[in-house]
Amino acid sequence: MEAMRVTYRLDVEPASAAARAEELALEQTVEVPRIVVRDPFIADRIMGQVEDVSPDPEGGQRITVRYPVAATAHDPAQMMNVVFGNSSLHPDVECVDVELPDSLLEALRGPRFGVEGLRKIAGVHGRPLTCTTVKPMGQSPDALAGLFRIFARAGVDFIKDDHGLAEHSFCPFEERVRACVAAEADIFEETGHRSVYVPNLIGTPKTIFRQLDVAEALGARAVMVSPMLIGLPVFWEICQERASVPVLAHPAFGGAQRIRAEALFGRIFRAYGADAVIFVNSGSRFSPPEARCRRLAEYLTTPWGGVLPALPVPGGGIAVENAARIARQYGVDSMLLIGGNLQIEADRTAERCRAFVDAVATAGVD
Repeated sequence: MEAMRVTYRLDVEPASAAARAEELALEQTVEVPRIVVRDPFIADRIMGQVEDVSPDPEGGQRITVRYPVAATAHDPAQMMNVVFGNSSLHPDVECVDVELPDSLLEALRGPRFGVEGLRKIAGVHGRPLTCTTVKPMGQSPDALAGLFRIFARAGVDFIKDDHGLAEHSFCPFEERVRACVAAEADIFEETGHRSVYVPNLIGTPKTIFRQLDVAEALGARAVMVSPMLIGLPVFWEICQERASVPVLAHPAFGGAQRIRAEALFGRIFRAYGADAVIFVNSGSRFSPPEARCRRLAEYLTTPWGGVLPALPVPGGGIAVENAARIARQYGVDSMLLIGGNLQIEADRTAERCRAFVDAVATAGVD
């Protein structure tokens, strides 16, 4: 019988760890005391089972719970309900890791384009990809398209909307996409380099699906969403049922659920269909541990059942001056994202963009 295994960290003393772990396993499946479970089918094929309880290196206790796949219904919403539904309400629990069996990976499907698909769209092979952002919020579509032209002319591969760009009155979605797609085509004609414009989709499901249709109709070759803002089931539907282009996942609101970044962004986002995953890099203003960033990138790229690898996109803490070092840190199958650092000198934005592109291209990454 296939099972999903989830690892948690409990902020409890060793003496109470086993009982607390049992409570969690029941809470996440049958949601009744064990004595109530009298049906052998429920006990064997539905109820969670504690597999391991041991000290956690970071304090507290680490437990692993085995959940029968039948409890997930092979559904993206119900799977997360089993992973960390009610127990996310307990302040002493953190979800640390998720192991999915083949049947769940097949149901969720994973990336449709993945690393190689993104490389094909960008026309770039043999080196890390580069990425930046049109921002800040408050500019008009024409102003953002002008910024796009500077970045594209310098040779940046992917140029995305800031995740804060929505259906604002001062910058309507359709006008912004139309202006930036036109800028993409103009710079390609001028230089022969075709940057990939990535509009941000955000709003209610109805709004997001409309934005996706508009973006694809206007010629956008990739899109970005924030899965935790719009909901993981909606994200899954975009990736697997709606989008005909690659989908980049942004981490906004991803820290609100007490799920480790490597589990949420590295495992779950990839399984649900993200072709590339943006995450905050060590050394950024968010300061995640470097080891966790490396593990997250490994989760995105290493073989995992039959799903394609997704592209790690570290952002934050990356500047023109350290781009080559960070490119070597993450390796060839990565995309480095620099945001506002490229614009810190108003009269040297184009020069800094070219330096960023050159630094990544000559970093000597295998």
